[in-house]
Parts: sequence; structure tokens; C-alpha cells
Amino acid sequence: MTAPMGSEGTDDSPPVGDEETPSPIGWARAALMSLAILAVGTALFVYLPNWVLTHLTGLERNGRVAVATTGFFVLFFAFAWALRRLQAHRLI
Repeated sequence: MTAPMGSEGTDDSPPVGDEETPSPIGWARAALMSLAILAVGTALFVYLPNWVLTHLTGLERNGRVAVATTGFFVLFFAFAWALRRLQAHRLI
């Protein structure tokens, strides 16, 4: 193996993938964010469908179940989209 000659050994270009690296979040912030996400998720996916099932008394059982199920999946995809947007903006 021979030693590099001339400008072969001095590459001043930045390494591949050396874009602006995100700053890591601390353990305390990660724990608080996970608790907040868990609390919001529990409220959206447990308590809200239960509230819909118990308070929409003008509908038959099948109608309430259909509304609660549809709402659950709409909220699920909205929650996943919101979490992805927060992650893209490096907030979580």
C-alpha cells in the first residue's frame, strides 16, 4: 500500500450525510413528552369513544358503535400524523 500523493489525502469536502444533525433531547424531556403523548392518546382512544357510546342516546346501539369506531380510526390517523409532524420539526 502506498501513501497518498498530492491532494489525494486531503479531502476538504464534508462527509456524506453530514447535514445539520439534530440536537439530542435529554432524558427528562423525553420522559415528560412520552407521558404527555400517553395521556393524550389515552384520552383520545379510551375516554372519547366511551363518552360517545354513552352520550349519543338518540341513536341505536349499532349507530353509536359505528360513530365511535369511525371516530376512533379518524383520531388514530390524525394522532399518528400529528406525532410525525412533531417528529419532523424535532419537537419530540
